[in-house]
Amino acid sequence: MSMDTPFDTNLETLERLRAEAAAAGGAEKLKIQHEKGKLTARERIELLFDDGSFEEFDALKTGRGGALGDERSYPGDGVITGHGAIDGREVFVFSQDFTVVGGSLGEAHAQKICKVMDLAVRVGAPIIGLNDSGGARIQEGVDALAAYGEIFHRNVRASGVVPQISCIMGPCAGGAVYSPAITDFVFMVQDSSCMFVTGPSVVKTVTHQEISAEDLGGAVVHGKKSGVVHFTAPNDVLCLREIRRLFSYLPSNNRQRAPLLDLRDPANRVDPALDYLIPDNPNQTYDMNILIYSILDGAEFMEVQPGFARNIICGFGRLGGQTIGLVANQPAVLAGVLDNDASVKAGRFVRFCDAFNIPLIALVDVPGFMPGPDQEHGGIIRHGAKLLYAFTEATVPRISVIVRKAYGGAYLVMNSKHIHCDVNYAWPTAEIAVMGPKGAAEVIFRKEIHSADDPEALLNEKINHYRRTFANPFLAAQRGYIDDVIFPRDTRHRLIRTLQVLEGKTAKGPERKHGNIPL
Repeated sequence: MSMDTPFDTNLETLERLRAEAAAAGGAEKLKIQHEKGKLTARERIELLFDDGSFEEFDALKTGRGGALGDERSYPGDGVITGHGAIDGREVFVFSQDFTVVGGSLGEAHAQKICKVMDLAVRVGAPIIGLNDSGGARIQEGVDALAAYGEIFHRNVRASGVVPQISCIMGPCAGGAVYSPAITDFVFMVQDSSCMFVTGPSVVKTVTHQEISAEDLGGAVVHGKKSGVVHFTAPNDVLCLREIRRLFSYLPSNNRQRAPLLDLRDPANRVDPALDYLIPDNPNQTYDMNILIYSILDGAEFMEVQPGFARNIICGFGRLGGQTIGLVANQPAVLAGVLDNDASVKAGRFVRFCDAFNIPLIALVDVPGFMPGPDQEHGGIIRHGAKLLYAFTEATVPRISVIVRKAYGGAYLVMNSKHIHCDVNYAWPTAEIAVMGPKGAAEVIFRKEIHSADDPEALLNEKINHYRRTFANPFLAAQRGYIDDVIFPRDTRHRLIRTLQVLEGKTAKGPERKHGNIPL
């Protein structure tokens, strides 16, 4: 009769501990997770990564115990960490498990997250966090708060070094919200996730206002009103698919360039319809998306924050297989003016692209900054300066195409030659001036108009005169502020060719620790 060896016992122990870790909070809690329309932490990882590529770390690490009165310790301590591949490229991940002590963050939980964050920076690989947590583990007291601080510190140190993506797939409240807020892009699942610093019960206690978690910090609120969230999805599966799609546009770190992807779209393709995109009436709107989808490879464009500050469009596309960051005014919304939200949205996007070697292209049709006391009192000077700062600071290849209106300070801010954009093109329909023809005529010819027998007729005459003289791209081209006036149908080809020319661009700023962007 043979006896079990210690080695056999250890194998059995390992199998038992791994089974416990895989079981998470137990079958009943896993069932509840599914009933809420949510995937489990492990199911999310399986969908996120290429088949069979995930390697787990610290599966057996345990913390101090569960909830008050429940001193059991759980293998994994409520978070799954490790690395896997997306389209064959290495990525680090942590996925919080709500079935284990509500996914609450304690000391061991945070140590696991910090370990993969440190490794990600060390090897130059992106970090993806799948958040589904009840918050700090209260019974661990200040240690839980200290643990959050360690994560925040690493978020900041990794910023601009490796891409950081957060995905809110359940509750995320209190101090926990600041880790996603620091990361580059935030995804959120509709109806099953929420983000807020103080929840509905605290709001009711302090302000006596009744509000639901969804109305306070749901995906729609953060996607359209606050701008905290960059992408929303109806369920976990589509959200994870969109993360993979975003990742295809990004480099793995700040020392690399985004991968090339040939969509078999000819570089010399022309679109004659673009010659007729701009209406004859300068006050008539059109949809800038028509131009965007026409020029990009395969008509593929991934818009960032599509529901927030819709008067400006930001997103990723490809030209000649190369990832580009695109910023475009949207005449179909508020005439494409720059306001507080649009300036902040575009400024942060520009800074991300610059940090990760993604060329920037601006499609300009901007009548100016939004006027009014609400905007002025809300700090439009400060917010507009953020976009100006971001474009001026950027050292990646920068190209502008002035499609129609480019007036005043907004013209300067939108990646103009005067803030050292590399190449500036204009369509024949471009209007480059200090202000619109009507406003300019009323200022320049004020005395003549007031003393005229028919002021309205004279005003119209002066408006037309100003438009013929200044509201065109040719004067700016004569001054060298526009590198070329191009046919709209040739826009795609000219952009691809210019990106090829700028590929070897180098730019070095003055020695300094960092600038002081007007936050």
